[in-house]
Amino acid sequence: MNDSVSADHPCPARRRWMSVVARAQPDRIAALLGACGEMPGHTVLRGPEGGLVMVRGRAGGGGAAFNLGEMTVTRCTVRTDNGYVGHAYVAGREAQRAELAALVDALMQDPDRSDGIERHVIVPLEKQQAARKAERAQKAAATRVQFFAMQTMRT
Repeated sequence: MNDSVSADHPCPARRRWMSVVARAQPDRIAALLGACGEMPGHTVLRGPEGGLVMVRGRAGGGGAAFNLGEMTVTRCTVRTDNGYVGHAYVAGREAQRAELAALVDALMQDPDRSDGIERHVIVPLEKQQAARKAERAQKAAATRVQFFAMQTMRT
């Protein structure tokens, strides 16, 4: 499970799957959705459209909030032919990723499709992202300096 997902969120499962698809590449999402079989059609209700959001920060992790700066986002809302509505906000100016993320959100709300989408789209994307994160951590660990070891080398 994603580290940023907390149990006190009103819908932790939805927060998890949206976190995964919001970070995924659009071609990868489309390929995984295509492997799930026939998908219902969908209508774009809003967007995809770009905009800005204010990013807030905290000094020292628990201090007073401050405005860090603005960030571009793209939002989209779709409705499937089955009547499920999905929403998505993704970082950057990627209209295709926002639309696909909104479609996955709508499909995950459909009880007849959610298990298949979870198994064939969300889990593979989550594993790919975890592997990428582990690889970055491993590369960063290789450059770590052991200051204690350097001190004992001087004596």
